[in-house]
Amino acid sequence: MIDQCLYLGQPNCRRIFNGTAEVIITTDIGPRIIRYALDGGENILAELPDVTVPTPIGNWKPWGGHRLWAAPEAMPRSYAPDNDPVEFSLIDEHSMRLTAPTEPATGIGKEMTVTLDREGSGVMVRHRITNHGIWGIDLAPWGLTIMNGGGVTIIPQEPFRPHGEELLPARAMILWHYTDLTDPRWTFGRNYILLRTDEGLHHPQKIGVANRQGWAAYHRNGALFIKRFEYRQGARYPDFGSNNETYTAGTFMELESLAPMAHLEPGESAEHTERWELHDNVDIGGTEESLGLALAPFVGTGGA
Repeated sequence: MIDQCLYLGQPNCRRIFNGTAEVIITTDIGPRIIRYALDGGENILAELPDVTVPTPIGNWKPWGGHRLWAAPEAMPRSYAPDNDPVEFSLIDEHSMRLTAPTEPATGIGKEMTVTLDREGSGVMVRHRITNHGIWGIDLAPWGLTIMNGGGVTIIPQEPFRPHGEELLPARAMILWHYTDLTDPRWTFGRNYILLRTDEGLHHPQKIGVANRQGWAAYHRNGALFIKRFEYRQGARYPDFGSNNETYTAGTFMELESLAPMAHLEPGESAEHTERWELHDNVDIGGTEESLGLALAPFVGTGGA
């Protein structure tokens, strides 16, 4: 159920598969998940081996796929290169643990445990950040997944309530300085927020939300990727209270989840877990009603 393979120019990847789905993990760089697909199907994750971002502490490469960062974002701290081999161990025939070298510039250690369900497409990704430095730091583990371009991110609204039933706000929505809510890639519906990629529009767009529904999704060519994560009521989240963010520029799309902020003294760790699933032949149609019907078997009626 786990074998070695060459993928994206990396000769020592590990492939976890169960006959329904497969996950490919890099060990020469990372920790990274570089492929997630139904058996023999198209990769729902992006592949970006040739992109490089120069930083004061080295060249950072997005590579594509899924990575672990520490929020809030900062340059160059967030962009510490992860281009070196990682330690890895097989937990069982469906699960691997990957541990990156401590980042020299930050003292941060990153660990990722990836488990594919024995049946179906479900994947559990456990993230762990440890402070190997000499003083306390404040951060939040942050799971960022770069999606294969050409699709649409779906974030559920909180359940609709008429004015006469509910007077208090439903949640926070956070904007960046470059966020333009008139951009045609956005759709703000009663039940869902949508963000599309557009290869002709390279200026970035991003929002964050306090997502109490516990899921967000990405749809592309009939494939539906669902990412599940918790919301802790009363916890302090980064970025003015975001536990769910999405970002696009051109064909680049990220679907992100964040843990609460944590203060880590030397040797202490913080963890964050995501649960993934992937479905094919999902037709979301062109209306919010058709989208709700398509999502209902997987996430219920959401904000409807």
